[in-house]
Amino acid sequence: MIPSMGLLNTIGVLHAWTAEHQLASYSPSSVGWIFGVFSFFLYFGSAQVGPIFDSRGVLPVVLPGSIGIVLAVFFFSESTEYYQIFLSFSVLGGISSCCLFTPAIAAVGHWFNVRRGLATGIACTAGGLGGVFFPLIILYLGPTLGFTWALRIIGIICFVLCALACLLLRTRLPPNHQAGMAVDFKALREPKYAATTLAVWLVEFAVFIPYTYISSYGLHAGMDSSLAYKLSVFLNVGAIPGRALPGLLADRVGRFNIMSLTALVCAVLTLALWYTAGDNDGAIIAYATCFGFWSGAAISLTPVCISQVCRTEDYGKRNGTTFTLVSIGTLTAIPIAGAIQEYNHGEYWGLIVFGGVLYLASFVAFVIARGVAGGWQLKTKF
Repeated sequence: MIPSMGLLNTIGVLHAWTAEHQLASYSPSSVGWIFGVFSFFLYFGSAQVGPIFDSRGVLPVVLPGSIGIVLAVFFFSESTEYYQIFLSFSVLGGISSCCLFTPAIAAVGHWFNVRRGLATGIACTAGGLGGVFFPLIILYLGPTLGFTWALRIIGIICFVLCALACLLLRTRLPPNHQAGMAVDFKALREPKYAATTLAVWLVEFAVFIPYTYISSYGLHAGMDSSLAYKLSVFLNVGAIPGRALPGLLADRVGRFNIMSLTALVCAVLTLALWYTAGDNDGAIIAYATCFGFWSGAAISLTPVCISQVCRTEDYGKRNGTTFTLVSIGTLTAIPIAGAIQEYNHGEYWGLIVFGGVLYLASFVAFVIARGVAGGWQLKTKF
């Protein structure tokens, strides 16, 4: 998961770097499509990759994904034009990341049930680790060896980790050769599942806005460029415990309860701290770190919430259906935020308000989903 989610968590640095260098002549919205399409393919492909994993096992999915993500990083390192970055990183990188991320999450579900939230959270900390080390490689090796060689080194790391994944990743259950396409839109007729899907859609729509724009915001606010790029590192440092600890608490007090709380805190942090931070370096760093911690559940707990409102035998289809819809949100969130920034003449206040309102909406949606699926009693563990 370090290669796939690590690259996803590095989009803030990659966005800031390409917007300043290779894509300096393009609008913020146009640059945003590069990273929106990457996240789109990572989530959208789960509906296709999941059934292949269920019916064929690990290697038919993970091996092509491993080859693809290594090639994507190396091709990206040589790219100088918009279409080259789009094809290498957005398309090849996004599809390949899905082939690694989806089986990794599914394999955890094979081995854990009661403590699935904690187990999934621990697995998802890999994305935070990648989001720390990959930006640091770009930050410290980019000025000396160049951006091209920094990405090549990341590609070599991805190669080693993917080789280990091909050797070590195992499932508990035998292949199900009857597995079909993991999409069932008729399931949305079920109120508790539809409400959960809406809540997940909103929180995933919201989470990628700070992840993508925090480093660019630092540069805009007049931060030293080195410190601005490190904002993504601070965010991911917070995300490492932020993905494991909510899973531990969720197994004890309820997954939907934790998701509601984290969505509300992220809304408050975004609207109260980021919006008022201005050019205060300390406030920006505090926001990045705190947001990284409280937003971690959006990655680690959303699949667990889906599993809680469906039968085990339906989980593959329900998860695929939800994240097929979520992919549309992740596709458009970053470009829409960029368009808002462009409309405000390069200022970030509109983008920040947009992200905060989305988090407020996701909080309301999770509260409603909890009530519909688990009851409206305040002390209910759900």
